[in-house]
Amino acid sequence: MGRGRVELKRIENKINRQVTFAKRRNGLLKKAYELSVLCDAEVALIVFSTRGKLFEFCSSSSMLKTLDRYQKCNYGAPETNVSSREALEISSQQEYLKLKARYETLQRSQRNLLGEDLGPLNSKELESLERQLDISLKQIRSTRTQYMLDQLTDLQRKEHALTEANTALRQRLMEGNQVCSLQWNPSAQDVEYGQQPAQTQGDGFYHPLECEPTLQIG
Repeated sequence: MGRGRVELKRIENKINRQVTFAKRRNGLLKKAYELSVLCDAEVALIVFSTRGKLFEFCSSSSMLKTLDRYQKCNYGAPETNVSSREALEISSQQEYLKLKARYETLQRSQRNLLGEDLGPLNSKELESLERQLDISLKQIRSTRTQYMLDQLTDLQRKEHALTEANTALRQRLMEGNQVCSLQWNPSAQDVEYGQQPAQTQGDGFYHPLECEPTLQIG
């Protein structure tokens, strides 16, 4: 008895749907790889999950080159009766597809750097990702070290400036104290002059009376 035909429809159970997607996706990627190897064909495969995750395979060195080849074959050169507006729309659409492919590639690289969606990567791609992470860590450490050195240099410069300002202020205070000491301490000559005895003024204006006292009676 032959196996009955299975109806193709959306799997309602979310878990079963995710499991089926993972199995079929891996099988599809494997078939694309086998087709490119066995038949020497240029194969490009792009798959988006329901959550928007990108899975892709490209037999050539660059997905962008394959997409560009596809666009040239699909759209080709505009015919002579195509207006310039339509030609501009086609060119804009091609540019949009290029930018979209580039954006998706960057998104995938970002997720890989965060440790996500590593399943489709082979050993060489994982080694390349590991090297990128090592380089990024070295750059981060170098930047952090340079920042700390700059902060230390700035603090040392401020400390030196404060030390110079403190020294200058101390010198000004010492000079001010010396000036005050000279103003409040009289010299020895001034002290001797102040200690001279006052001269009597009797010689100049008053003379003592030279007389003998007499007693007169009657």
